[in-house]
Amino acid sequence: MELASVLAGPSVGLFFAELGAEVLKIENKNTNGDITRSWKLPSENKNENASAYFMSVNFLKKHLFLDINTPADYKTCIAHIKKAHIVIANYKKGDDKKLKVDYNTLKKINPKLIYACIQGFSDNEERVAYDLILQAESGFMSMNGTQKTEPLKMPVAMIDLLTAHQLKEAILLALWQQKKTKKGCKISVSLFDTAVASLANQATNWLIAKHVAQRTGSLHPNIAPYGEIFTTQDKHQVTFAIGSNMQFAKLCELLGVEKTATQEKFSTNQLRVINRNKLAVILKQEVKKYPLSYLQKKCIQKKVPFAKIRNIQEVFDLPEAKKLVQTVSFNKKKYQVVSSFTARFS
Repeated sequence: MELASVLAGPSVGLFFAELGAEVLKIENKNTNGDITRSWKLPSENKNENASAYFMSVNFLKKHLFLDINTPADYKTCIAHIKKAHIVIANYKKGDDKKLKVDYNTLKKINPKLIYACIQGFSDNEERVAYDLILQAESGFMSMNGTQKTEPLKMPVAMIDLLTAHQLKEAILLALWQQKKTKKGCKISVSLFDTAVASLANQATNWLIAKHVAQRTGSLHPNIAPYGEIFTTQDKHQVTFAIGSNMQFAKLCELLGVEKTATQEKFSTNQLRVINRNKLAVILKQEVKKYPLSYLQKKCIQKKVPFAKIRNIQEVFDLPEAKKLVQTVSFNKKKYQVVSSFTARFS
């Protein structure tokens, strides 16, 4: 059962819906439901009661509009909770208790209930948390962008999605524990904790080497060439992810500049990081001599990590991406959406 809105909580509900669970999403009938129903692009139909954003994480669910501040609707909500295995919630601090849908209240009604909640910050924080706020406060924006730009947010709400993954994993563990103990539990995750945990190597770059990440675009602080943007002879933008000396030697070979790989200043990854600007100038001059088709073919042959930079339309022209698209019915209409569950079992 889903008592959650926006992205993080609903994406957890979608995960279980795609696995075949029956997911009931309770929406506030006084506000026309989940706020993301109104988050529409200019090109969307203003008369539809669902936006593309809303559809991204709310298909395959049953939807029930209630005002649980009223006795009748609260009674309806509780009746569903009595039968639920899991409740997913993301209320602002204190709202769950005001609405009498907090864990201590609900576990008396359903002792086996797994109550999974998402917070913005810590238990004691009353701040309203959106993904942008977490990207700003956890360091992501400070290192995203280039030296010529202001700090930038990522174009997808990654902190929400990463938090959803944390909660999914915790729920699966809770279900396993419940099977053994026949007891429920409360799980809580916070957007801030998830964001800090997701800093990964950028965190240890600071903790161990005292390196404060700067805005370097797509460049990697530990690897070169990695993330530099090049333009081919036929005006396509491409990039390389060179993680080893062997890959670097093969890249130089296919570009016809074998001697570059043997130069002392480029002989190790650490030296390439130090001299990455000089190396980028050389590689840019060479890449622009070749069409995209040649680079794709040679990089695949030589196992050099290479990519064309595609826009969203180009992505969904790919057969691999089309396999992830499914058509779902919602409000008696058909929509195309991307599956959130991509694991394959054999």
